[in-house]
Amino acid sequence: MAMSERILIAGAGPAGAALALAMLQAGLPVTALGLIDATAGPADGLRGPDSRILALNAGSRRLLEALGVWEALATEAHPMRSIALSDTALESNIRLQSLGFEAEPGEPLAHLVPLGLLQATLRAALAGAGLSVRPEILRAFRADENSLMVETNRGRQNVSLLIGADGARSAVRRLVGIPVHGWAYGQVAITGIVEHSGPHHGEAVQHFLPGGPFALLPLDEGRSSMVWSERADVAKRMLALPPDDLRAEIDRRAAGWRGTITGIGRVSSHPLALGLARRFVGPRLALVADAAHVVHPLAGQGLNLGFGDAATLAELVIDHLRLGLDPGDPALLETYQARRRPAAAAMAAATEGLNRLFSNEIGPLRVLRDAGLGLVNRSERMKAMFREAASGNGRQQPRLMRGEAL
Repeated sequence: MAMSERILIAGAGPAGAALALAMLQAGLPVTALGLIDATAGPADGLRGPDSRILALNAGSRRLLEALGVWEALATEAHPMRSIALSDTALESNIRLQSLGFEAEPGEPLAHLVPLGLLQATLRAALAGAGLSVRPEILRAFRADENSLMVETNRGRQNVSLLIGADGARSAVRRLVGIPVHGWAYGQVAITGIVEHSGPHHGEAVQHFLPGGPFALLPLDEGRSSMVWSERADVAKRMLALPPDDLRAEIDRRAAGWRGTITGIGRVSSHPLALGLARRFVGPRLALVADAAHVVHPLAGQGLNLGFGDAATLAELVIDHLRLGLDPGDPALLETYQARRRPAAAAMAAATEGLNRLFSNEIGPLRVLRDAGLGLVNRSERMKAMFREAASGNGRQQPRLMRGEAL
């Protein structure tokens, strides 16, 4: 193990890999950075591609451009140019659009990118920079005034900063004892690729149904990515259906907005939960992405939040190192938390509120929420505010999310 490492990242998912690549490209020596992942190893490349598709907003795309990896993704990055929302019962024969957004000229609302491709592309860029992912399991760590002693199944080392990018069940967060506020939704996301007879013209559609939102996100013409949030008991029943019956249930929820659903690819399921770490930092450590926050997928902002974490932390660390300062400085960590936790808390509250508001069949609530959607739909100013929030074009974005090098 390289004892000269000053920064150790636990977790080599998209956020952890992007964070590592950003710091290396900003001049951090490869010998000063370690990247471990308990799931890495010879079998890592044999699991096959992940069927999930990610909606990357403009800020995330600019980050990937700044890191030099967007070109490798571009041919499989499908633009989402508009989104239509409806709020009706499952039994309704016609689902009218309640709210719609269109992208500003020249820039889509988001790009749809396969998770497996994104992961492989970032890993390849890291390998090209000379950094390999070590298959190690984090066991313990202990901070003192000048360093953090980290123990894995391969040995011990002292580092200045430990970054937990190790997912919703983060070992870093658990070992430091940071509690998580949240709960299981009792919903499951069923994801997969569907084929359909009608064109989508780059439009995403999201039907708010009593069991949870059902979304179709545009890929190449004739195919869409499905994100179907459903009550856990219903999802279990759906996933047990024969393929033709499952296709019919998907077609029923699509309600003709893509013509007819003609085929379904491999589907997978993912239990849904809300989670927000009480703190994003501890002594000489920081949490990013799912280790710090997990939100409902109805807004498609989970990884965009994680990339925002990675870009912010990379910027702060690199600025500190250029001044000859300690990357584990408590002031740096508090600044990171002050910049990122409010954004995550706001997104968690927004998605929680929307899910609770729409995932029910209470008549008076439907009247109120439809009136609210109509109000937003008639206000260009309110729609512009929602577009800016969803696209990652806010003024307070870190440099990488603005497409600027560190």
